[in-house]
Amino acid sequence: MLSPILHRPANFHLGPLEVTGFGLAVLAAFAISQIICQRELWRRGFDKEADAMPDIVLAALVGTLIGAKTYYVVLTGDPGAFLSRGGFVFWGGFMGAVALCWAVIKAKQLNFLRIADVAGIAIAAGYSVGRTGCWAVGDDYGRPWNGFLATQFPDGAPPSTVSVMSGQFGVPFPAGTNPSDVVAVHPTQLYETLMGFIMFLVAWKLRKHTHKEGWLFGVYCVGAGIERFIVEFFRAKDDALTVGLTTAQIIAITIFTIGVGLLGTRRRVATA
Repeated sequence: MLSPILHRPANFHLGPLEVTGFGLAVLAAFAISQIICQRELWRRGFDKEADAMPDIVLAALVGTLIGAKTYYVVLTGDPGAFLSRGGFVFWGGFMGAVALCWAVIKAKQLNFLRIADVAGIAIAAGYSVGRTGCWAVGDDYGRPWNGFLATQFPDGAPPSTVSVMSGQFGVPFPAGTNPSDVVAVHPTQLYETLMGFIMFLVAWKLRKHTHKEGWLFGVYCVGAGIERFIVEFFRAKDDALTVGLTTAQIIAITIFTIGVGLLGTRRRVATA
């Protein structure tokens, strides 16, 4: 049996300010997303939309924070969770970002689907980078695993101990197991980083498509839905529904369906 990787959080201090790997990854993700969107819009000749991207990305950041925390409050039933350091749930952030970006784009009288088309590339890249932040702080790890890349998170958020895995995530352990034992788990953050990068490569390869605007965002939605639906089977989760799926998987199915709809309605059919 392979020895598990022992993870330590990537945090450091600048005077009284604590800087986390998660915070740096999020900033990098949004910066990269803005660069990709602007350059692709400029390449396509849409200077007005490209010049508006700083405001739109700022709206995406604010929408992500509000949406993620709101989703977490609904998920936990604890209003106080809105002010906690944790709880930056991706699907909540995604929905919040889309909603606020739509409002800003409409206020600027720009074409939403035109921007969404290039955003499909940028979100995939940003997602891949952002998930490295989850790895850096030891968050969003998976269920017990002793195979390739199995990782222990003794200082994770929360630690991957028997007490956390059984009490918070409902993972059963044999009677008499020490509650403080650190469990090796699936490093699902790395799985998502890799799959996000693959989604980016696919979207980048298709960026010169000749379909209607919004088609490429459909490609992203299909990929994101598939990715998250699969990863949820490996993640340590506490929100399984009676149908045997998690809340995130139900949302993933919804996003996938929206993506299929966009692929169908925005596809440019060749004329004879």
